[in-house]
Amino acid sequence: MLVHGRVQGVFFRHAAAEEARLLGLRGWVKNLVSGDVEIVAEGPRRELKILAAWAHQGPRLARVTGVEEEWSDYRGDEAAFLIR
Repeated sequence: MLVHGRVQGVFFRHAAAEEARLLGLRGWVKNLVSGDVEIVAEGPRRELKILAAWAHQGPRLARVTGVEEEWSDYRGDEAAFLIR
C-alpha cells in the first residue's frame, strides 16, 4: 500500500506496525522521500483487508488523503513485521 497525506511525523509507521502485529501479519512499513508511507504486508486475506481499512484512517494525528492498494500472491518472504 502507498498511503498519502500527512502521514509522516505523526507516528504512522509505529501505529501501522502495531496494528499489523496485532493482526498476525508479517512485512514492513517505511517512510518514502515523497512524504508517503509504504506498507508491505503478508498474511491471511481477511487480516490484510482489516489493515487496509485501518490505513485509510491511520492514527489520530494523521490526515490520510488516499491509499493505493496493490494485491499479489503470498510469497512468505517476511518473518516478522518491521519498521524500516
